[in-house]
Amino acid sequence: MSATAQPTAQLVTAGLKDALGACEARLAAIVANGITEVAVPGTATLSAGGKRLRPLLVFACAGTGRAPSDAVVRAAAAVELVHMATLVHDDLLDGATMRRGRETVASSHGADAAVQVGDYLFAQAFAELAGAEEPGAVEILAASALDLSKGELAQGRAAFDVLLAEGAYLDRVRRKTASLFAAACRLGAMLGGGSADVQARLTAFGEAVGMAFQIFDDILDVTGSPASTGKRRGADLRDGTVTLPMIYAIKSEPKLALAIREVADDDAIEQLCDRLARHAGVAQARERALAYVHDARRVLVDPLDGADRAALLLVANGVVDRYA
Repeated sequence: MSATAQPTAQLVTAGLKDALGACEARLAAIVANGITEVAVPGTATLSAGGKRLRPLLVFACAGTGRAPSDAVVRAAAAVELVHMATLVHDDLLDGATMRRGRETVASSHGADAAVQVGDYLFAQAFAELAGAEEPGAVEILAASALDLSKGELAQGRAAFDVLLAEGAYLDRVRRKTASLFAAACRLGAMLGGGSADVQARLTAFGEAVGMAFQIFDDILDVTGSPASTGKRRGADLRDGTVTLPMIYAIKSEPKLALAIREVADDDAIEQLCDRLARHAGVAQARERALAYVHDARRVLVDPLDGADRAALLLVANGVVDRYA
């Protein structure tokens, strides 16, 4: 397991650490087996690590007290491959040069390489999950992948739309981010033998956590530093992605709309980030994210057919801690 994947594993049980290790080994083998043009940048992307939250959700929802089945490991690897693919493509679309403190594939290897690496990872995700021999699992991931695409398209259509409604923003987040969290939970619960009711409740947990995660990420884009986030500050402002803290800020201070729509150079972006970071809109967005975390925690009150409640609670709390 890569060094950057370890902090998440250290929060959970030894069994989940072993499961995450098995997933990491599987990911490394999948990426390394590609042709050189894909394997080299793909391995660099994998080595950059990440929180591995989505594989963790698969394992935690599959159940505790036993080693994960091959199908569960495949599902965990598949959701992370889809996530990696979207990051590679997103960085290309956004013109991002840094992620997790490293150059993006588009920056280090060029646009063509970014397209090829993202496509390869995406295809391998479904090849990996197909090996689980559970058609329902492939359907779940396919539905999530379709949501991801629709969310990306919605984000592109709404670029620099300073009149974007809160509902449109939340729908975009639900598709572009929360759908894969939800799919990870549903896959784990289904492959772990959870009842239909538990599968539905854990899917709702994943969606709520994913919504909170993205809102906090959008807040960090204006309040965080590159050292803490691994990305340039104000990335959303640069590519015209209007986020919840901006929506709330504009609602209470309409003159901000023009500043957000017409911001240009780096100095202006830094100044606008500072202004937004101090704005009450950030606090309001934070409260919205905390409401989703509360919804996620409520799911964990009732029996969950052996799912790892403690690990899931740590994930929900970790989303908040990430912002704090």
